[in-house]
Amino acid sequence: MPDASGRPATTSDLAAIEAVVQTYFDGLYEGDVAKLGAAFHPCAHLYWADGKGGVGDLPREQWLEMVQSRPSAASRGLPRADKILLLDQSGPETAFVKVNCQLPPRYFTDYLVLNLTSEGWRIVSKVYRFDTRE
Repeated sequence: MPDASGRPATTSDLAAIEAVVQTYFDGLYEGDVAKLGAAFHPCAHLYWADGKGGVGDLPREQWLEMVQSRPSAASRGLPRADKILLLDQSGPETAFVKVNCQLPPRYFTDYLVLNLTSEGWRIVSKVYRFDTRE
């Protein structure tokens, strides 16, 4: 699959991006902030529509504190069904990944933006929405 510059995405690029996303999935399900911290760049923020016409903005560190303070989906025996819906590498240093994941009763669609850094691929931005189901 070529990127926006016409350069074919390499197998190693795609494998590395998929590995970061898998680390994200595992960290989210297990409530493992070390895994999540490895997947997200320190400058990363999470964004969502706040329901009042605005945008919520949560820095990575605050989100990791929230994850650490709640019981994990794994510890509660909740089902796991995460998957990559779309992976687009637009250049040698940028990628976009749309995923589904769940922490029942919340079912998420996440839009992850990754940059290639000196430490490898890292998520620098997450925009998400979720549905609540019984």
